[in-house]
Amino acid sequence: MKSILDWFVVAVYAVGMLGIGVYFKRKTKTTDDYMLGGRKMRSWTIGLSLFATLFSAITYLAMPGEMIKHGPMMWSKIASLPFVYGVVGWFLIPRIMKLRVSSAYELLEVRLGVKIRTLASVFFLLMRLIWMAVIIYMVAEKVIVPIMGWSADIAVWVSIVLGIVTIVYTSLGGLRGVVLADVIQSFILFGGTILAIIIITHHFGSFSAMIPTEWPEHWAPWKFFDVNARVSFMTMNITVFGMYVCTAGSDQMSIQRYLATRDVKAARKAFLTSLVANGLVYIMLAVLGIALMAYYKSQPELILAGETLTSAADSLLPHFIVTGFPIGISGLVFSGLLAAAMSSLSSGINSSSLVIINDFIMRFKKETISQATQIKWARLISLAIGLVIILLSLVMGNVKGNLIEMTFKTVNLLVAPLFVPFFMAMFVNRSTENAVLVGTSLSALTAIFISFSNELFGLSISFLWIIPASFTLGVSVSFLLSFFIG
Repeated sequence: MKSILDWFVVAVYAVGMLGIGVYFKRKTKTTDDYMLGGRKMRSWTIGLSLFATLFSAITYLAMPGEMIKHGPMMWSKIASLPFVYGVVGWFLIPRIMKLRVSSAYELLEVRLGVKIRTLASVFFLLMRLIWMAVIIYMVAEKVIVPIMGWSADIAVWVSIVLGIVTIVYTSLGGLRGVVLADVIQSFILFGGTILAIIIITHHFGSFSAMIPTEWPEHWAPWKFFDVNARVSFMTMNITVFGMYVCTAGSDQMSIQRYLATRDVKAARKAFLTSLVANGLVYIMLAVLGIALMAYYKSQPELILAGETLTSAADSLLPHFIVTGFPIGISGLVFSGLLAAAMSSLSSGINSSSLVIINDFIMRFKKETISQATQIKWARLISLAIGLVIILLSLVMGNVKGNLIEMTFKTVNLLVAPLFVPFFMAMFVNRSTENAVLVGTSLSALTAIFISFSNELFGLSISFLWIIPASFTLGVSVSFLLSFFIG
């Protein structure tokens, strides 16, 4: 970055996050306080927290790069959001809020048995550990180190520092600390995006000057439905609908936030807030992608040496944050980039810690454990999770594809398999434990096959089919086995 002032702003931001953790540590008396904020948190703060949690730094960086490299096809997913709200708000959330539980996977044992609960908990932990590792890898090795001009060896230390700051404020403050940090990080994220658009618009003199007069040759053509296309309107909306519904109905990070509100109405309002925030930021990032493309197309000498507009697409936003903003503002928006990463990491650590405590330690340990001991264990487990994800981040570079493809092949790999047992438990009365166990396992294998079909078998299957195909197969097998075997 440009000056000591920028680094001072980043340091103040980091200290502020640690201060939040210390403040809420004093207010945490029970495990409900630590894990669920006392079950009486405000809808709008929970909604922004849910948005900031799932709208990670991966998406924040990947969407402008996607627009630059492939065009607007990915934005067709906005059409699925009203349908997502209808299904999640009126079918899933009321069922989830009926039971006063802490972990989402307690619901599964009540309906299907302990084997399904344990398998789902393992799936969640694998999915979120990989997700957090991808975030650290992406921010450290693909953004901070190249933009700052540091050597590749520094990436490990960047990962460690980023992980430690997040681990400390998360383990100290619990969910209330995480949610407040998420709200602050959401406003920084929105503000940074708007400011970048304003600066580039001022550079060109008008907004219309940035819009391409004809469809760029390197953009993918618009397609309504094409099985073989990388992205088409219907495949995108089917996938995003499935991803949102599966995540909202089975992911501990989502369900934990519903349970932190007072009732069904408040939980539904929180989910609506998160969807509206998602829609708005998608639109802003689309505009920002077009603006960045025009900016660097008119000044190709500003692109990193040896790179082109398309090959450097994923790194142009962080590069502009560092070089295009005024002194001081650059540090603040750079903090926003870290904020998007830290928001996701803090929520992932908190939720993973809760699952380990509730679904493994408390479930299988026979003697009663005091509230103080549970909180102490949760903090220690949070530290251990942080160390694991830092180590995992070192091998994430082996996954091929741009940031969007990497996300689907890693982060979203087990989204649908995790939802299969929840779907069967909530909507199929005849579902049985062993049938769902087989169906869920086959669903996971299907997701892995599609994700790495090109590398393993030389098949060209779009990554967008991972969620719909694995979910359909998993539910079909679970239903048929439950019906015929009983």
